[in-house]
Amino acid sequence: MNSAALSTSNLLILGWIAFAAALQLLSPDFYYMSVQEDEYLEWSTFWAFIGAAALQLGAARRRRADTGGVPWFHIGIALFCGFVAMEEISWGQRLLGYRPPEYFLRENFQQEPNLHNVFDTSLRKLTLQLVIAVYGIVLPAAARVAALRPLLNRFGIVAHSPALIPAFAGTLALYIIYPWSFCGEVVELMLGFGFLFSAPSARPAAVATIVGMFVAVVVLGAATSMTARLHKSSDEAYAALAQAEVDALGKDFLAESQPDRSKYVTRCNLHKRVYTYVEKYRQSFLAQGRFSELTGQGLAEERAQYFLDPWNAPYWIRDNCDDHRRFRSIFVYSFGPNHRRDSSENELRADDVGFYIKSPRTRRALEERDD
Repeated sequence: MNSAALSTSNLLILGWIAFAAALQLLSPDFYYMSVQEDEYLEWSTFWAFIGAAALQLGAARRRRADTGGVPWFHIGIALFCGFVAMEEISWGQRLLGYRPPEYFLRENFQQEPNLHNVFDTSLRKLTLQLVIAVYGIVLPAAARVAALRPLLNRFGIVAHSPALIPAFAGTLALYIIYPWSFCGEVVELMLGFGFLFSAPSARPAAVATIVGMFVAVVVLGAATSMTARLHKSSDEAYAALAQAEVDALGKDFLAESQPDRSKYVTRCNLHKRVYTYVEKYRQSFLAQGRFSELTGQGLAEERAQYFLDPWNAPYWIRDNCDDHRRFRSIFVYSFGPNHRRDSSENELRADDVGFYIKSPRTRRALEERDD
């Protein structure tokens, strides 16, 4: 790989830090959407590791043809990248909707068939830090030491160019500092590109090749995310899940209200995302309510923390009154399968999924639902 291609690789990988920082500052809602499961960042990570695995297998075939030996290092890196790619998408479980083995339902807090969530969080973080440090920084630095090169060659260990150390160092620093929530998703994507750009190729890569791989990964990630979203939109199970979750949220609001005295924990003409409502008005009761308890039934912790529906869009709270406050409608809702607001100011409509805290038609309506 020539020096221009190496510089481009560093720039493209480290550029994700600037991208994430800009999203945090300019569009935090889009940032939190971006780092959710099955969004473009996650699928781009998948394709980056798949591409790296393919290139490593190609290098293994060439090395075997040249030396006749077993290219265990290339094969090992290829298997690692393929494993990480499949772990990233939980082996297709969310896409295909199959039931994981009982062990993962019992031992994995996300109840998905991936191994990394079975282990303690601190162990997972340490392992990832070691992978970044050893493969990305220590190994290429060691290959520059004349006394160590014969040893690496003897064991068939192939280091990537030390010119890529800045990209891996930046990835490691971001993971250690962890300046934003869910920063690990950005780190995983950067690491995927690190393995992709550091993989051996048949001939020295040009800038156009590096940029082409980068664009291909991002485009594939966005396209796969859209396809996955369409797949979810047609799944009735997601609508049923959203209804159960919005029922829990609505009952959480009712538990803190006094409907018999027309006292609610909202205010007239309030219309906000539930997460924004919690943060702005310091309404911590929702963090310990029925909705939060659904994490014990499979609700992802990040969705619980940021009050996201199964399509990874925000849940909303709406309280609408007329000018004389003689009419009032309060409901919590999701945009539903079509990902757009269909409800009016007073009523749930079309495929929006919601729960009436105070019905626009009757005084009590759904307030007396059984637990």
